[in-house]
Amino acid sequence: MNHSVEVIAEAGLNHNGSLDLALRMIDAAADAGADVIKFQKRTVGILAIGAVLDAPDSRFPEFGTTYRQIREHIEFDFSAYQTIRDHCQQRGIEFLCTAFDIPAVHFLEELGVARYKLASHSLGNLPLLEHLAELGKPVILSTGMAEWEEIDRAVEIFTRRRAPLSLMHCVSVYPTPPELCNLTMIDQLRDRYGVSVGFSGHEIGYLPSLAATAMGARMVERHFTLDRTLPGFDHKISLEPEELTAMIRDIRAIEQMRGDGEKRVSEREQVTRDKYHVSMVTARALSQGETLTEGDVVYRNPGTGIPPKQAPLYLGRKLARDVQADLLIEPDMFS
Repeated sequence: MNHSVEVIAEAGLNHNGSLDLALRMIDAAADAGADVIKFQKRTVGILAIGAVLDAPDSRFPEFGTTYRQIREHIEFDFSAYQTIRDHCQQRGIEFLCTAFDIPAVHFLEELGVARYKLASHSLGNLPLLEHLAELGKPVILSTGMAEWEEIDRAVEIFTRRRAPLSLMHCVSVYPTPPELCNLTMIDQLRDRYGVSVGFSGHEIGYLPSLAATAMGARMVERHFTLDRTLPGFDHKISLEPEELTAMIRDIRAIEQMRGDGEKRVSEREQVTRDKYHVSMVTARALSQGETLTEGDVVYRNPGTGIPPKQAPLYLGRKLARDVQADLLIEPDMFS
């Protein structure tokens, strides 16, 4: 799709480990008009130390009783991701996936992804950044929780290898209240690094995502779910399908409103210009052979005659014929 703002529907973990739910999410994202649907890939065994992975976790008993079990429940194997990738192709929506570790990159390379997304907390994972930069594929990097020096270092890694990089302004607070959105960072990131910058939002609703679009974000990434009442990590901060559809509709409208930044008079504006701009008008009746002076001219609409900026071309010239008062001055009135 040829949009100036790329909308990334973040399926993330909201499939809850169900392939059927994931496929229905692809359909919902495509129907909503999203350009991309994004999933996530982790290698659970190296996600954290054993004490963290095996700690009791009662948040989602439907998925398991430890953090490891919960994470393993919502990870897809290679066959499932092949089905997901193929269904995205069938629906005409790009399949994108966040890689959380180097084995996940190997997994996604075998799957044949065209580009990568990196979560904010991977910004400090220098081995992962180096590995992806070496691949040379486009990477979208979120910048939540980061200090300038950390972003500088990450950008330098990709710049040194001339690897394509885009940045996402992101605030890693779930949900993000309006006063923490700090959307001016979109300009700051673009000006500091000279790269394409988007917005990865975690707000309730989608007003900040629309504001980010108006402020020049080239990508908007939002979590979405088929049902906010489902158990899982991100459902409560996610848009449901009708909200995703409405957000994309409004983003497309804002794209049109932003325009291309070129100053021109449109055909429809020209109608108003012709009606209300002023032109040179005779202030009195003039005779053939008289020289037109400033005192002989007033400026009135319509704007279809000679504009004031061209007055010097006619002042001081002789009239070729008699001219009545209160007429638009025309070039053919002069000898």
